[in-house]
Amino acid sequence: METGLGRHCPGPSGGCQRMQSLKLVAPVWNGVTKGIRDLSSAVAPEGNQRKGRRLLQFLADRFYDVEALREYLLQKQVSKVHRENRSFTYIKERYGPYVAGAYFVLKQGGAVKFQGQEWIRSSGRRPSSLELLSFQAVPVESVDASDCAINYEGLDNLLALKELQSLSLQRCPHVDDWCLSRLYQLADSLQELSLAGCPRVSERGLACLHHLQNLRRLDISDLSAVSNPGLTRILVEEMLPNCEVLGADWAQGLKSRPEKQSQDTASPTPA
Repeated sequence: METGLGRHCPGPSGGCQRMQSLKLVAPVWNGVTKGIRDLSSAVAPEGNQRKGRRLLQFLADRFYDVEALREYLLQKQVSKVHRENRSFTYIKERYGPYVAGAYFVLKQGGAVKFQGQEWIRSSGRRPSSLELLSFQAVPVESVDASDCAINYEGLDNLLALKELQSLSLQRCPHVDDWCLSRLYQLADSLQELSLAGCPRVSERGLACLHHLQNLRRLDISDLSAVSNPGLTRILVEEMLPNCEVLGADWAQGLKSRPEKQSQDTASPTPA
């Protein structure tokens, strides 16, 4: 049987299936067809142990191809994030910022709450802006974007929600310090903000929140990029005196220092 790589299937149906699966990899490896053909011979049915050795040897000899595949997949992921965070200018101009913002959040898999209404959550299918037309003149007061792929550009869809009171960005992998520097545009309305579990948020980004003097509740727990969570919480509380700050205990990150000092005093310095 002729395969998509221009070779006859070497044996039973299992060999054909392997050849067909390799056909999917060929376009990704920058057209290195000869290398793919070599792989087909390396996995010929000659015993599992021998096949494994030949396959490992093939990957070792052509490791640069694996690196090219990795870079391709990474670039593809970055492009997907940028597409998901584009600004819906057409919807905003035609239906207003509330519909455009809600459409963006639901498309990301989050949830929105219009004033005086129940929460609207993503149902797993692609939302339609027409379904939100009845809320065209109703402000969005709460957004739950937890675990969403929102980044710096995607915030454009939320910053137009000037009546937004509550915003949850928990565990958003692309929310960073630069994103927090833009939240001052919501200073007049925002009262609750959650940044819990955002891996790219550090002390520098939290310092930008000093503009949000109307905040009443701020969650900064589990921020892996913050070097001293306890001290950071104290500084944020001083920066936002009217806000309840949730996060690490004030002593976290400070306990190890006295222990280290006592060990240093107990161990004499070698002459």
